[in-house]
Order: sequence, then C-alpha cells, then structure tokens
Amino acid sequence: MKAFHAYDIRGIYNQDFYKNDAYKVGFFLPKLLNTKKILVGRDVRISSPEIFEYLTNGITDAGADVYNIGISTTPMVYYATAKNNFDASVQITASHNAKQYNGMKISRTNALPVGYDNGLADLEKMMLNNKINISELKGKIFSLEVKNDYLNFLKQYISDFSNLKIGIDCSNGMAGLLIKDLLGDKPKYIYEELDGSFPNHEANPLVPENIVDLQKLVLDNRLDLGLIFDGDADRVMFVDEKGKFISPDLIIALLGHYFFETHNRKGKVLQDIRTSKAVGEYLQQFDAEMHTWRVGRAYAALKLREIDGLYGGELAGHYYFKDFYYSDSGLMAALIVIDIFAKLKQKGVKASDIIKKIGTYENSGEINFRIENKKQAMDNVREYFVDKQKPEVSLDFDGYRIEYKDWWFNIRPSNTEPYLRLLVEANSKELLNEKVDIIKNIIKKQT
Repeated sequence: MKAFHAYDIRGIYNQDFYKNDAYKVGFFLPKLLNTKKILVGRDVRISSPEIFEYLTNGITDAGADVYNIGISTTPMVYYATAKNNFDASVQITASHNAKQYNGMKISRTNALPVGYDNGLADLEKMMLNNKINISELKGKIFSLEVKNDYLNFLKQYISDFSNLKIGIDCSNGMAGLLIKDLLGDKPKYIYEELDGSFPNHEANPLVPENIVDLQKLVLDNRLDLGLIFDGDADRVMFVDEKGKFISPDLIIALLGHYFFETHNRKGKVLQDIRTSKAVGEYLQQFDAEMHTWRVGRAYAALKLREIDGLYGGELAGHYYFKDFYYSDSGLMAALIVIDIFAKLKQKGVKASDIIKKIGTYENSGEINFRIENKKQAMDNVREYFVDKQKPEVSLDFDGYRIEYKDWWFNIRPSNTEPYLRLLVEANSKELLNEKVDIIKNIIKKQT
C-alpha cells in the first residue's frame, strides 16, 4: 500500500489510502499489538474526523475499546500512552504535510514507535490477506481527558523568561491548542488558530518560504527569538534575533547547557547521521558521550531508550528526552530552549552569538536528487572518495556518512519521499563547494 512508510502510515487521503483502509488499520491493530484497549487522538485536518470514525469503528468491531482524547498534539498522545499504561495508541495526523494529506502514527507500550520494521509491515499483510470477522462482543468508546495532566507536566519546564522577547508561529497546527496555556500572552503570536486547511502557509518549518512571516515578525518587533512548530507539534525550529534560521541540529548542542550545565546531569546524547560535526565537538566541554543513529522517530526513540540516553535530536527538528518517555515533544524542547536563551541574555549573549560559537563549519544543507537507482548512486559516491583516501569515520546504517579531517558528507535515501539526500560539511567555503560539485557530478552520471 502506498501509505505505509518507514515511520508511519501517511499519504494523500482518498488517493493513497481511504476510509476503509483506516477501518482495517483499526480492526487488525488490537491483534497486532495484543491489546483490548487503544488510545486515539487526532489533529484538526479536515479529513481527521472521518478517519477517526472509521478507525474507531474498526477497533470496536474487533472487540477492543477506544479511549478518545480528542483533538491533540502528537506528543500528547505519546504522553498519555506511556503515563496511562496503554499498549497501543494512534494519532491521526500527517504532521508537516500539506492539507490534502493525512495518516496515522502508531505507538505501543511505553509510547515506543511502531514502524515498518517492527509492526507496520505485519499490519499491512493482515490488511491485505486476513478476513474481517466482526466480534460478537463489540468494544466501546470512552472519553479520556489528558490535556490538563499534560500541561502540568510541561509547566515544570517553564522558567522566568520575562527578559526575553519571543515570537511564535504555530502554523495553524496543534501547538495552538496548548501554547498560550504555557507561555501566556507575553510572546507575539501568529497563526495560533487551529485550522486544518493551513490557510497561511504549509506546516513544514524546513521549507524556507514557510518561515518568512516569522522572520518578519522577529525583525519588525526587534525580538530576541522566533519559534515555529510543525502541524502536529512534535517538532520545533528557531530563528535568531537577526531573523536567521537556526539549523535544528545545532540545538542539540545548545540543549547541553540545560542538562549538563544548569542541572549538572551526566549522560549520553543521541544525534542523527546528518548532524553537524560541530555538535559533538561543542558538547565535549560537558563530557557528553555522543551516539549517532538513523533518521526518524521509529529509530531514534528506540535507540535513545536502548542506550538510556539523556536526550537526543535530529536535523528535522525532533528532540527526544529521557524524561519524556524517550519520546519527542516540540513544546518541551521549546520551553527548555527558551530557558537557555533567557539565561544567556542575562549574560549579554544573543541567540546569534551562541549559535555562531556552536556552528563552526560551512554546511551545504540537505540537497535533494530525484533519482531511480538511489543505491547505485550512493555506492558510486562512497567508492569514489574511499578509494582515494581512507576516511577517519565510515558509517553505513542510514545511507553513508564518510568523515575526513576537514570535511564529511552523508548521502542517504529518503524514507518518506522519492529523493536521494546529500549533506556536506567542511571547514571552509571553498572546500565545501569543491566537494559538493564533485558529488553532484558523480550522481548526475547515474541519472
């Protein structure tokens, strides 16, 4: 099925999947996860109510009960799943995708993700091959209030930020459900109204045009910091006082000030395979033990738990916390980052100052290639450089990450889109441009 991916079920509704598919997901999920009760939340996309109806009809027809938490952020579902000891949950959302998309993020015990490698493939087979025999004893739907409990959890991360002028773009997504309960009216907000048609811009902060309004808000009002959330509020990204976008991987380094400096904790930090080399170098001052792993929640949340890491992050703006059941929360990350910047401002340090101190390399950003034979192109790039010079570091668990003394690159296939993704970093602009040009030419020969 088109909508089944490495991390979740997602696609254009009524094209990649339909209401009857949602029904089958619901019907076979209790068997897949061996449970008789499933927690369900949803975002405000226009198609979410219909998907909720068919999903929950499937669950109850299978003889399991639904615990409906209503409109919710995705991290709220993670929190409620783990806190209330559910063995299965579903958040109906398409995260940052455009309004015509929708999908389902499925979790199991302890809010651990169910990806294609550990459950979704089996679910897909059940949907394609198994017959539906409706249970004689149908399940029921119960309402479950979790919002206030989740807010109370998040409020412990709020500190005095009265010296900080903040702008926040909620992207008309789910962050608007909670943000004013946490930060009040002091920040300047845009697009905080919940609207699943996303009338102002798509809820994907990684696309430059989607952060233009936030950048203008920051510059026009001379703010210290800007925040922008994606559609389901599991991700957050930032712009500095100059309106410049802060690469999300650099925030992994910044978080060290909260955990290692302010709270004097010790522990391991998880980064994804695309993370700037500068992050680990910056965190050396705190004696952090860095671990690198694959991209995506389906892998990161499991790995953080496996290594018992303190926190972790991704280039895409996900931040995972041991104190949040090893899951990601855009709002929790936002509150911690606000605390860090407020403390830095007390010392006369601006957002741009600390980010410049962290980000010491020239970086290409992710470059996308639409190509059929991704594996061959990746192998060609790797072989070209490895044959010329032995790398200092060579990783091959999510594409390839090849590191040399003065530059490195990661090349990997996207798990959610038909692209080959390249990221290159070097200690000078000239070297960066040289290596990017070489790699582009190798890839072009494959097309």
